[in-house]
Amino acid sequence: MTAGEGRFDRRLIAPMVVGSILNPINSSMLAVALIPIGVAFSVGPAQTAWLITGLYLATAVGQPVVGRLVDLFGPRPLYLIGTATVGVAGLLGALAPTLGVLVVSRVLLGFGTSAAYPASMSLIRSEADRTGLETPAGILTILSISNQVIAVIGPTLGGLLIGLGGWHLIFTINVPLSLACLVLGSLRLPKTPRTRLKLQLDYAGILLFAGSLVAIMLFLTEPRASHWYLPVLGIACGVAFVLVELRVVEPFINLRVLGGNRPLIATYARQVLAYVISYSFLYGFAQWLEEGHALSAATTGLLMLPLSAAAVLITALTGRNPRVRGKLVAGSILLLVAGALPLFIDGRTGLWFLVLIGVVAGIPQGLNGLANQNALYRQADPARIGSAAGLLRTCTYLGALIAAAANAHFFAGGATTPGLHELAWFLLIIASLLTAVTLADRSLV
Repeated sequence: MTAGEGRFDRRLIAPMVVGSILNPINSSMLAVALIPIGVAFSVGPAQTAWLITGLYLATAVGQPVVGRLVDLFGPRPLYLIGTATVGVAGLLGALAPTLGVLVVSRVLLGFGTSAAYPASMSLIRSEADRTGLETPAGILTILSISNQVIAVIGPTLGGLLIGLGGWHLIFTINVPLSLACLVLGSLRLPKTPRTRLKLQLDYAGILLFAGSLVAIMLFLTEPRASHWYLPVLGIACGVAFVLVELRVVEPFINLRVLGGNRPLIATYARQVLAYVISYSFLYGFAQWLEEGHALSAATTGLLMLPLSAAAVLITALTGRNPRVRGKLVAGSILLLVAGALPLFIDGRTGLWFLVLIGVVAGIPQGLNGLANQNALYRQADPARIGSAAGLLRTCTYLGALIAAAANAHFFAGGATTPGLHELAWFLLIIASLLTAVTLADRSLV
């Protein structure tokens, strides 16, 4: 593969973009499929919430693990293995005879989609080193826009697919996407020098990290007194993880370096809080539109389009500006507004006001996603950009898991208007925390 000196190799953009959209497209299309799937298997929102939880548990664990593998073995092999897994998972989901099998397919999707984003960030970093471009803002913007576009048009695409052939099609679409990734990745991604394959993995650290995260997330999914052992197990694994990571020569996550990098820790905290709100809104508002406002899946998908347009437009307008503080402050304040607006709607609310809510929610989604990604690119250790990017996605899906737990709690009796109002108060609390964390971070520029 050849590329001009001082110029990013644009042959890499297509596999990076197609691979990185696999996770957001599978996350967002499901928003309008939960009700039809529940009807098909005769289950309620509390049960279908496991379709969200399964994907995000697998992704939250898989992203930093695969990211570390990318750091060690290079992006190409992990990209190809991950995207192939997505195709297998898509077929399994399309043919699933039970809800349990469908959940398994979502878990496989979570692991399969964990490779492309850290692989892309690794490729961007290596290209930046080769070309001398310290911050390739244009490439980072392309990656962010593609993810934003898919995340927010996913409900619309999902609604159209469900209207055409039922909910099975939102899983079938993974097959051609997987094949496209395999072809593009095989032809365009650079091969890894064999010298990198001599490095060893921190297996104990990976297992303890996964155990801690899964235990805590399972408790958040169903926070009951009878499940007291889950947070205890999570804390115990977390303490053991810290002890192990501080002693090994090549840790899975270098806690000494991370602990001294407060700006990066703040970026991870903002990512969690921002995506608690984004995913609570994405799934909660979409379910309410179908059940509380009695709209079809296709119509609900169309009503989520303004969110898409707002997110894409604001990302395109602000993407080439490398400064992040203004974006994050504006994004957190707008999330306060977006969290408050559902308090003023019910089953009789006009469509124009519902469209307005989507626009207001879409703008901060575009601002926060791009700004946190750019902040991480500057703050992370270049030698561990894959695992750092994986942890950023883990924070995204940690927020998504908290959102799924919140939706399951507030919609326990169905996606009703009172439940939506309770969810809105929860979002206002989270948005207030996000605003406080953002304003307090003086390292942002």
